[in-house]
Formats: sequence, C-alpha cells, structure tokens
Amino acid sequence: MTTVSKGEKFEALLDIMARLRAPGGCPWDQEQTPQSLRPYIVEEAYELIDAIDSKDEGAVVEESGDLLLQVVFLAQMAEEKGSFDVGDVVDAIAGKLRRRHPHVFGTVEVSGSNEVARNWERIKQEERRSKRRRDLLLSGVPRSLPGLLRAHQLQERAAKVGFDWPADDLDSVLDKVQEEVEEIRRAHREGEGAERLGEELGDLLFALANLSRHLGTNAEALIQEANGKFTGRFNYIEEAVRAQGKNWADFALDDLERLWQEAKSQPGGLAPASHDREVS
Repeated sequence: MTTVSKGEKFEALLDIMARLRAPGGCPWDQEQTPQSLRPYIVEEAYELIDAIDSKDEGAVVEESGDLLLQVVFLAQMAEEKGSFDVGDVVDAIAGKLRRRHPHVFGTVEVSGSNEVARNWERIKQEERRSKRRRDLLLSGVPRSLPGLLRAHQLQERAAKVGFDWPADDLDSVLDKVQEEVEEIRRAHREGEGAERLGEELGDLLFALANLSRHLGTNAEALIQEANGKFTGRFNYIEEAVRAQGKNWADFALDDLERLWQEAKSQPGGLAPASHDREVS
C-alpha cells in the first residue's frame, strides 16, 4: 500500500486550485479577487473557532481545510500576476518562526513563556526597524478585527510601553467604567441625540474591554460565551412556547421571564447552546 506524503497532498491541493482558476475551470473561482475573498476569510476563521469550541474534531478538520483554502486561493491569484506564490508564503512564516524563537533555533536561554513573549515583541520591533517601517505602535492592529478583540489588542500594545494602570490597581479600571456609565446618564438627561449617546456607549465598551483584560480575560471571548448562553436559554423558551401549542403573543412578559428563570436553573444554565452551530 502506497502512503501519500503530506507534501504530495498539499501539491494536489495546489493543483486543484490552479485548475479551478485556469481556462475551462470554475467561472466563480475565476472571477474572485483578493478583495472579494475578504468576507470568506473572516467567515472561515470564525467557523474554525466555532468548531474548536464545539470540541468536534471532525469539524475542526473541515474548517481548518476551509481556512487553508483561502490562503491557497490568495497565493494562486498572486502567482498568476507574478507577484508571489505559496512557496513564498511558507518561506515567510518559516523564517519568522525561526527568527522569533531564538531559544529553540539559536542559543538564547529563556526562563519561561513571559520572557518568550517579551523576546517575540522585541524581535518584531527590530524587524520593523530593519525594514525601515515608520508604523506607529498601534498601526499593526488590524482594523478589520471584531471591535472588542481590537480594543483588547490596542490596549495590550499601549500597556507594553507603560500606558496602563498597574496590574494590581483594579479599582482605577472599575472607576473608569463607572465614569463612562455616568457620561451616558448625563448625556441622556441632557437630551443628547443618538450620535452623542453612541459615542459615550463606545467609550463604555472600550473601558469594559480594558476591565476584562485586567481581569486576565478577553472581552471578545466573553461576549461570545454570553451570546451562546443567551441562545441556549432563548431556545429553551421557544421550545416551551411551541410545546404548549401557543404563539409568542399568548405569553405575557412575566410568563416569558418565568421560562427564562427555568432555563437558567437547567444543568449548566444551558450555556453555550451546542446545537446552535452550523457547519458549512
């Protein structure tokens, strides 16, 4: 029995992508551009995260392949233009990993993961200087990240140069959250419009992301967990409504609140809703 190597399997994937883009291939694939792939790249990344959270290894395999396809797709389009190919992509990340792990591929000694992280950031800054990049400290945080995740990363970057409350000063972080809440109250009392209220609410969300970071968590992950919890409990209510053969309008808010409390009392609080995931 002949065993197909990983390299051969990867070559086969590249051949498939090239054929799809070639004359006589797939019209849809031929029409795509790097810009048109942007929403698919984001979507596939989130579906992979969803698969990881579901602990479904088969789904992780499938979604990893879907995300890998986006990289192969981009590389194929670039190769057609003569700018770069998938080999350049592999070389770039392999070189970066070697440079940024001198404790593995060099002679540097580290005491633990914290020192590894510091070295990684120092080496990254040196790489930027060597390429004569004049980027500001926060310019490397992608604008396309989800808002709470981007807030977390912006705050982490600022904290690395000392622009942050001390790690043991949670009261100051909480005071900032309260300050932003009061700003919303004040704007509402003064009859400010939706634009001003929205601005103040954005400041509150940013402060809450900072609070999450100081608590050692990530606001984006927490809101996703909360979304899953809400979905599970709301699904419980919907199933109860259906089981009684009634419509939503037949239930007063107090009735729905009672069902909500029932959902909360279920094992694990029905969070997250595992059956809510759909794999495409």
